[in-house]
Amino acid sequence: MEHIRQQVALTDLRFYAFHGYYPEEQVLGNEFVVDMKVEFDRDGRGRDDLNDTVNYETLHHIAMMEMKIPRKLLETVAETMLNRIRKGFPFVDTIEVKICKTQPPFGGDKANASITLVWKR
Repeated sequence: MEHIRQQVALTDLRFYAFHGYYPEEQVLGNEFVVDMKVEFDRDGRGRDDLNDTVNYETLHHIAMMEMKIPRKLLETVAETMLNRIRKGFPFVDTIEVKICKTQPPFGGDKANASITLVWKR
């Protein structure tokens, strides 16, 4: 039996936010880049219906809302995004959320620090 595997992804979502372990990070803020990817099986019937897929506008809204809440660890931010996606799109069986902090406060002028969480059913 054939099936179609679908991916929906948002990449390079840029936010200025106040996440960080150190107090100055939560005051000064930093630029963050978020990537989100979900996967699921389609039924292959070719319906042109938004209810049969993941609305990437909803993914963007989830990222935007969670980036507004200052937290010490990027892992916490990503896990909250991941759980909101799971709840909103129960047919999804793989979710990947990556958050990159540009120029983290350890002296690397071109450095980035990132975390990635992957959930699979």
